Amino acid sequence: MPKILVTGAVGFIGWKTSEMLLKQDYEVIGVDNMNDYYDIKLKEWRLNRLRGFKNFKFYKLDIENHEALKVLFEDNPGIEAVINLAARAGVRYSIQNPWIYFRTNTIGNLNLLELCKDYNIGKFVLASSSSVYAGHPMPFKEDLPVNNPISPYAASKKAAEVCCYTYHYLHGIDVSILRYFTVYGPAGRPDMSVLRFIKWIDKGEPLILYGDGTQRRDFTYVDDIAEGTIKALRPLGFEIINLGNSNPHELKYLIGLIEESLNKRAIIDYNPFQKTDMKHTWADITKAKDLLGWEPRISLEEGIDRTVKWYLDNKSWIERLSF
Repeated sequence: MPKILVTGAVGFIGWKTSEMLLKQDYEVIGVDNMNDYYDIKLKEWRLNRLRGFKNFKFYKLDIENHEALKVLFEDNPGIEAVINLAARAGVRYSIQNPWIYFRTNTIGNLNLLELCKDYNIGKFVLASSSSVYAGHPMPFKEDLPVNNPISPYAASKKAAEVCCYTYHYLHGIDVSILRYFTVYGPAGRPDMSVLRFIKWIDKGEPLILYGDGTQRRDFTYVDDIAEGTIKALRPLGFEIINLGNSNPHELKYLIGLIEESLNKRAIIDYNPFQKTDMKHTWADITKAKDLLGWEPRISLEEGIDRTVKWYLDNKSWIERLSF
């Protein structure tokens, strides 16, 4: 079986990507530091599902720790590719504590690239973000000069991208950089809008909305994102590729879909728009279609139905999560 190292393996996207790889008979070496940025019970739920696969091996460690990573690489010869999905997420919190974002998103990524060089691993996939496009006209294309990040989170991702190019140029590592657009779905992060909105509407609690709800997001279902991530393992040289739905929707429309699925009305608490947020996101996915043969298959309407169903099926323990 091909052996793939997936960092951030019990994060939202990492879990779904690992699950898909395992079902396709890859051997997955999962790495995650299991930090408590959001409720650890959700990560444990994901990890328990991955542990049901005999071709899954898990290491609890931090990609900031170069020496610990080196031991992992030494103990697992034959790794064919690294998918780096480990990251400090959250635009707003990056303003409060920018140091941890650069330690993980930039230095951690550098550690992995250096070890790929040392252990002759020829393929590297980096999870980046649509946040780097702030200030550019839509739809966002990969050739835009994204040199004006408006949050430490976006700056740390841009720095990781640039470092990837350096290692491609100097050491010939084949690199795919994937810029994800507003990923949602079952077992999603409780600090992101979709799961929070579902919980607030279901419980009859005020839904905290920054702005007037007309801001648009290119919501992309997690299964589509995981499929595109796996497709990016193919040899490409060095490419930056958008993975998005290419069909942005207003937050008000999203809220309406959740209301319909739950058959409940939202109580909206309007707050000022956040300076570090993007007004709109919209991916041009021409490259993904051309290079990967990828495009999203799950509409927002179907994706929200699936996510609400997962929430209702797991409500007994989700209610104990800290939001």
